[in-house]
Amino acid sequence: MSYIQQSFSIQFDYKVFFSENLFDPANTCFADFLESRAEEGIRKKLLFIVDDGVTRHHPQLQEQITAYCGNLSSYELVQDVVVVPGGEAAKNDLQLFYWLVNAVDQHGIDRHSYVIGIGGGSVLDLVGYVAAVSHRGVRHIRIPTTVLSQNDSGVGVKNGINYHGKKNFLGTFAPPAAVFNDSRFLGTLDERDWRSGMVEAVKVALIKDATFFAWMESNAPLLTEAESGSLQYLIYRCAELHMAHIGGAGDPFESGSSRPLDFGHWAAHKLEQLTDFELRHGEAVSIGIALDSVYSWLTGMLPEADLHRIVRLLKQLRLPLYHPLLEIEDENSAIMAGLGEFREHLGGRLTISLLRAIGKGEEVHAMDLDVLRKAVSMLRDKW
Repeated sequence: MSYIQQSFSIQFDYKVFFSENLFDPANTCFADFLESRAEEGIRKKLLFIVDDGVTRHHPQLQEQITAYCGNLSSYELVQDVVVVPGGEAAKNDLQLFYWLVNAVDQHGIDRHSYVIGIGGGSVLDLVGYVAAVSHRGVRHIRIPTTVLSQNDSGVGVKNGINYHGKKNFLGTFAPPAAVFNDSRFLGTLDERDWRSGMVEAVKVALIKDATFFAWMESNAPLLTEAESGSLQYLIYRCAELHMAHIGGAGDPFESGSSRPLDFGHWAAHKLEQLTDFELRHGEAVSIGIALDSVYSWLTGMLPEADLHRIVRLLKQLRLPLYHPLLEIEDENSAIMAGLGEFREHLGGRLTISLLRAIGKGEEVHAMDLDVLRKAVSMLRDKW
């Protein structure tokens, strides 16, 4: 027997910038980044794809982008800023995906050019996937506009769309060239969106940083009012913890079965689907966190005092703990399909993150149906 073996590694690096009024002519953050990537003799194109919710709340945005990019000597702005529906609908529409791929083709966006997504996490997931599969990889830049995308989904390396009712069934791991968090966009979010976006900070604190969790407890009144300074710190620290995990866990493209950053997500993803995405992602994750925290306590892993702290913080942030579709009668109950889909999505054995303490997650490989049923009953009847 004979064979030829090849092995190689590729270095990825990108920065998450925190700024305000990104397309103000006086703000050179975005321009400086692009000019640092300019190449002599090559004029690169910029294709902007923008969430329609952003354009509604910021009607001057397209004009500002045009004026700002007009001063970039090494870049050419594609004339038409493409506007797409926001929210989970963007990830459920396969024809929208194909339409955007066609736009990349028609506008001559090559591998030296940039596709730039501006919007919430769903639009950024879609745009990242379009860029990743076009020409087998066009560079993309993310400009998240929600709390959830600025502190979690928008700073990571995952892209994808939903398929056959399964969340993120089609997707890639393709790091962005850069991420720009512009705090100005947060001022126009409705309360439900900015409030639900905070839950990813609760999640990452629960599995990685007890001090951050305690900070959220102390600052819950300010966070509940979306006080700017507190909200900006929450976003920065949450993004920092997510970025540290991506680089430090040794499995940034999730080739194994370990997914600690998906604490609370096995039930959340299924609840989103079962409610036809009427539940915001953050609201579903809050319910999933509550469920898995109670389960952790019932199995003797999590101290009761810690459970009460978790429930109290979620309630202080006015996040939900229960939904009727969480109910479990037997192994065929709708929510239980979430475990099977989670196992399939991981591509290996079932791996669920639970809590040993606030700030300390622990992975298990099975969930007890009777204990889950009791956890749901407690969420329904006690809180």
